[in-house]
Amino acid sequence: MPTDADTPKIVTIAEGFYVRQAVDNMAWIDLGEYAVVVDALEQPHLEGEVFGDIASTLGDKPIRCVLNTHTHHDHTALNEAFRRRFGAEIVNQRSRQIGPDGEWFEGSRRRVLMLPVPGCHTSEDCCVWAPEEKVLFTGDIFGWGLIPTGGLTDKTAKLLLDTYGRLIEFDAAVVVPGHGPLASTDQLKRWVEYFRWLQREVAKARAAGQSDREIRRQLTPPDDMKTWWRFCDWKHEDSLAKILAATRSGRLKASES
Repeated sequence: MPTDADTPKIVTIAEGFYVRQAVDNMAWIDLGEYAVVVDALEQPHLEGEVFGDIASTLGDKPIRCVLNTHTHHDHTALNEAFRRRFGAEIVNQRSRQIGPDGEWFEGSRRRVLMLPVPGCHTSEDCCVWAPEEKVLFTGDIFGWGLIPTGGLTDKTAKLLLDTYGRLIEFDAAVVVPGHGPLASTDQLKRWVEYFRWLQREVAKARAAGQSDREIRRQLTPPDDMKTWWRFCDWKHEDSLAKILAATRSGRLKASES
């Protein structure tokens, strides 16, 4: 069912810092002498609307770079339009190698860090950190209850938890996920608790001989997460199914206490 989060709106983080919040999120940030864009939607036909919004908020500030948190189509569809209109450089882990310590984009007004955090959703995952306003872009690593990896194993579960630990350490005031409403560090922490809870409860239920059907009926969405974007529609069910499949196959043996 559509919600307010599905309707595009421009959120002002600070003067010169704007997030277009919708099903697919993007942002444009004035660094001083130039601006950068974070992610680039999945609908090429929105080019005119997006450029109009940028012009109305940043004026004629040149867009020097587009920073893609990863290269899935729903984050890159307007890349070519930015290159064509502004001569913008497209920066992602395919266009150039960003080292493990990340790369700063700096101006006289503010700076942002693009930091690789690979393996949770794709091998190219990056987050973007804006320290002055304490805003963290997570791409699709945080998905309002989703387990972002398709291949859940002991190794990828540990990587997810380690990566979330790194993201939480930023202590962001605003978390911008790849899709849906803006979030907070508290919600990153709550997802970690949820992920561990699902692993623990599935392991206990399977040890007790319960069927997948019984486990699905028993492990309903936590009350405090029922308002999370699309969580009760399908995300809780999807995450539970991933853990059930991984434990059944033996790929996920460890459970977090």
